[in-house]
Amino acid sequence: MESKKKFFLECYELGIIKFGRFTLKSGIESPFYVDLRPLASDPKILKRLANYLLDMLPLDNFDLICGVPYAALPMATAMSLESYLPLIIKRKEAKEHGTKKLIEGIYKKGQNCLLVEDVITSGKSLLETIPEIEDEGITVSDIVVVLDREQGGKELLEAKGYRVHTLFTISEVCKMLQEEEHLCDEDVLRINDFLRGNQITFKEDVRLTYEQKLEVAEHSVAKKLLETAIAKNSNLIASADVLTTQELLDLADKIGPHIVALKTHIDIITDFDPDTTILPLKDLAVKHNFLLMEDRKFADIGYTQELQFSYGMYKISNWADFVTSHVIGGYESLDCFLNVGVVAILGMSSKGTLTDRNYHEQALKVAQDHPNVIGGVSQKQLPENLLLFTPGISLSDSGDGKGQQYHSPEHAIKNLRTDFIIVGRGIYKSDDAESAALQYKLAGWNAYLAETGKSAR
Repeated sequence: MESKKKFFLECYELGIIKFGRFTLKSGIESPFYVDLRPLASDPKILKRLANYLLDMLPLDNFDLICGVPYAALPMATAMSLESYLPLIIKRKEAKEHGTKKLIEGIYKKGQNCLLVEDVITSGKSLLETIPEIEDEGITVSDIVVVLDREQGGKELLEAKGYRVHTLFTISEVCKMLQEEEHLCDEDVLRINDFLRGNQITFKEDVRLTYEQKLEVAEHSVAKKLLETAIAKNSNLIASADVLTTQELLDLADKIGPHIVALKTHIDIITDFDPDTTILPLKDLAVKHNFLLMEDRKFADIGYTQELQFSYGMYKISNWADFVTSHVIGGYESLDCFLNVGVVAILGMSSKGTLTDRNYHEQALKVAQDHPNVIGGVSQKQLPENLLLFTPGISLSDSGDGKGQQYHSPEHAIKNLRTDFIIVGRGIYKSDDAESAALQYKLAGWNAYLAETGKSAR
């Protein structure tokens, strides 16, 4: 059976928990906000969630199942379908017409009902719900909860004699997200302080617009990239992992109007020729106003990287605006990339990557200090003086079966705080690459507008 951690991380991708500054219904400011309703929009995850919850329970003890309205209703329905326990539905208020029932469904007095809740905080809402069910002669002895916010609710209910089964606690969730570098140590400390009841302070976290980043950008390529994004209302970089020159040029011409840069792996072009491959490609870049990003991922000592960059059949230094490079060779290994920008590989999107937290921290120090570096490829937020490039972007898929893990444009821009989304197969494998590029462009740009509070032009 899959691990709970793997399952939670898939749920997290749906945006069920957000970290930042949120005002709760009580008026209290919280460093996190939980909303499990998006789970209902993914039938496969909802089915798996139902089975996880059922596996925790002595099902022979129950005659009925009921979800607390409204977020837990889809979960209770899925659990009913998986367990064959009859479902009853509790209304928030009784109908003013017809039967005027508060509880809908077929039930008998004396039956025992399992109550399903999505999130438990203080437990007070459940203490209001339970008597309304028990007034119908139904017994409630057990409550199953997806996420315990660890703010006293579970303890309160157990003190009243109810058995409370929880799938996740917020502490477990934070630990998992910290291990996956979705949360930093400072975030976890703030959340733990909040859970202990301490007063917490929030620092203002204002996302810079492209115009604001342009004002402080120092590298000419970073400036040009930001200017292109502003001019084209786009933060989309498309990967062109095609095998022939004609495919490359055709793709560049079709999607050129919608992208800020075309990312190449030039060494996979089977009929590469500087005159027939690169010169027309550079013309298309000028025609459609996009930059050329060679995803070479240099990873050697500086001397070797200089030869790979400037010599050989590809002569990358003659045409690329910016390149990708690991920083495993150290600070000086990046000195050879004169007149181009460098995107440092700080973290990768593939499952089981070895770019762990320690590597990320050391690589980030190099990236921040080196004048050739304009940004990084990472799966977590970077300092504002570096541009963040996030690959593995898809509108639909969760993975490719070969270790690649995907993020939606909205998730990358809102949660990872990326500046530029990188899309590969979602565009070049599409039946209509131009339409797909436009779709990704709009998704990425609208997410950026939402995050910065800007309005569409």
